[in-house]
Parts: sequence; C-alpha cells; structure tokens
Amino acid sequence: MSSDHVKASPTSDIAFILKKAFISAAIALVLFSLMIGIRTEAGPTGQLIYWTRFDDLAAIVAAVFGGSILVEALRRWVGPIRPGSLVPASVQGAVAQSSRFLAPALLVFALFVPVIFYNQRYILDLGILVLTYVMLGWGLNVVVGLAGLLDLGYVAFYAVGAYSYALLATSFDLSFWICLPLAGLLAACWGVMLGFPVLRLRGDYLAIVTLAFGEIIRLVILNWQSLTGGPNGISSIPRPTLFGIPLTNDDDGLAARLGIEYSPTHRIVFLFYVILGLALLTNWVTIRLRRLPIGRAWEALREDEIACRALGINTTTTKLTAFATGAMFGGFAGAFFATRQGFISPESFTFQESALVLAIVVLGGMGSQLGVAIAALCMIGGFELFRGLDQYRMLVLGMAMVLLMIWRPRGIIGHRAPTVYLKKAEAISSELVKEGHG
Repeated sequence: MSSDHVKASPTSDIAFILKKAFISAAIALVLFSLMIGIRTEAGPTGQLIYWTRFDDLAAIVAAVFGGSILVEALRRWVGPIRPGSLVPASVQGAVAQSSRFLAPALLVFALFVPVIFYNQRYILDLGILVLTYVMLGWGLNVVVGLAGLLDLGYVAFYAVGAYSYALLATSFDLSFWICLPLAGLLAACWGVMLGFPVLRLRGDYLAIVTLAFGEIIRLVILNWQSLTGGPNGISSIPRPTLFGIPLTNDDDGLAARLGIEYSPTHRIVFLFYVILGLALLTNWVTIRLRRLPIGRAWEALREDEIACRALGINTTTTKLTAFATGAMFGGFAGAFFATRQGFISPESFTFQESALVLAIVVLGGMGSQLGVAIAALCMIGGFELFRGLDQYRMLVLGMAMVLLMIWRPRGIIGHRAPTVYLKKAEAISSELVKEGHG
C-alpha cells in the first residue's frame, strides 16, 4: 500500500492540532497585548498614565486557543463543509426566487422610514448616515467594482465636494441646488487630475498613489487656512430649501405657509428624502452606464487590461471616465454631508473614511449594487448595535468581517458577470481551431 493511502495516527493529529493552536494563541498574545492588555491615556497634568487588563487579555488568548482547536478538529476529522450542502436544494431555490424581490422591498421600506419612525430622531439620523454611505459605496463601486481600479483615496473627492459647497454657499450666497452640481463637477475634475498620473499604474502601485492623493487633499485643506479655515473648519453652512422655501420656524417657512405646526423633524425628514433621491440617482446612472459602451469598457478593463488594449479600447479614456464618474458621485455626497452637518473640518475626511467605504464595496460584492447597499446597512447599522460594547465593538466588527470573507470571499452578493455575454453557446468549426488556423 502506498504512503498516500496511509492515514495519520490520532497521536500525530492531536500533536498537529495543538501546535496550530499554540501558534494561533501566541499570535493573538502579541497582537492584543498592547491593544487590550495595556491601556494608556494622558493624565490630568499631562503625564502618561496606564493600567493593565491582563484578565481580559488572557480570556481572549484562551478563546483563540480553544477556537483554533475546534476549527482544526472539524477540518481534519469532519472534513470540509460546503455552505451550500447545509441548505436543501428546495430552500436554495426559494431563496434565489425571493432575492429578486429584495431590492424593491428595501426601496419601499426606505420610502416609509420617515413615516414609521417619525418621532424617533435617532433612527432618522441613522438612516441618513446609512444612505450617505450607500451613495459613497455606489460611487466607489464604479471605480473598484466595475473598472477594477483600487482606489484608497476616495475620501478626497468626498472632501472636495463638501468644501466646494461650503465655500460657494458661504462666499457667494448660492443655494444648495445650484451648488450641488457644481460640487460634483469640481470633484469630477479632481478625479481626472488623479487619473492622469496613474494611467500606467496597476494593483499595489495604484493603491499607494491614490492613498497619497487622499492625504495630499487632507493636508491642503488643513494648512490652507485662508481658504478652508484650516483645523477650525467652516461653520454656518446654509441648509437646503424646498423650492426656495426654508424649513424654519419663521413666517416665510414651510410650516407657516402650509398652516401647520412647526417641528424640527420636518428638516430631518426632508434631508432623508434628499439623500435617498441622490442615492437612487447614483444607482440609476450607474446601471445605465453599465449597459453603454463605456460601461462595457470598464468591465473589459477590470477583467484584463492587456486584452482590453488588444481589442482597440482606449484605456486612457476608460480610466479617466471611471475616476471622474466615481468622483462626481463622491462630490454629491460631500455636498450633502456639508449641508446636513452645517459644519465641516479636516477631521471628517481621514483615511478611515476611505477604508470604510472600500470595505463596504468589497464586503457587499464588487460590481453588485444591491450587495453594496446591504453591506452599508449591516456595517453602519450593525456598528450602532454594538455601541454598548465600548472599545470591543471594533473587535467584534473586525471578526465579523473576517468570517464573512472566509465564507463569502466574493462578498455578500458576488456579482462579476459581464453585462453583455453570449446566452447561447455557438458551435465553432474544427477547421478554425486547428494549429496554424487561429
């Protein structure tokens, strides 16, 4: 009998499992020793004070050790478990059929959120925040999901849109509806400016350059105090109006003109529908662009840039249009963020925002509009569910993201099928595939 058919002894299996568990526990000890075991902060007189939490550190290391033993035991003794095998075929078919109605159901629910939760300001604010990140995710999905260009500096276009609106509205007394398209156009111009230096870059090099671009924009905003206000930011940003009618408690406000009692919730509901409309506009434009030649060029660039050039597609124009389109939607979202907050500063446009939006796109499924919306709902809304865990909520969120990437490596809704493809196989003559005949 060959050695390939000889099974390992139980003793060797146990030794291997324990070895893997000890290695995992050692790595966890190194990673979490400074994050959880020791905490530091500035004291009342400026000195550095610290305290230890070795009991929490020991509990986490023990959990990693036990979890590693369990995972390795299941992997070696039970064998690989396919997620699809755990669900009957009939149930899978029912889920596939019901998924067709998921997007309309989410849309109907979003339309009625202000009606259902009218007296719950927290829910309305959370809904506005989720829709803002949905719009940002759909904008970045054009660059990352459709064109396949890894952009780590998307927050730069978000900042350009916010500061463009703030400066135009406060300096020239322009309304939100006039400044909104201008903010999108200015952000698109910056997207083209970013696209030119990175035309020949791909992969990690593209990511590094876009990351540097995002930091450059943030530092310019931070140091150009005469224009942007520097670290003090810009305040007293005008609120949006409804056809020129302000949503205030004045005599010319919307409530006074309609003869109803004024409520601060009116403005929140109006902002909710504004960002919902902007998000739906982003979704509609993206879907339409995917069916146009430029959208097909993005998908060809994502799959294989060399083959894309061989087909005669102008990769320069394709990349620039992807950057400009994604930046324009980021500028729209930035303008809305500025008018919603009424105050902006450089602290709102850090790399963490770019990483969060990119995580939403990747976890939702690159190229999937519905997946990005679900990922934004889970990450932003789910993050609020764990707010009571204090500093541990980031650990819980990170573990959830790791598990999702293990079970769903293509995202919640993995969708990379091209827009145009042959639905029926075409027979090819054998004469065309012989050596020397193509």
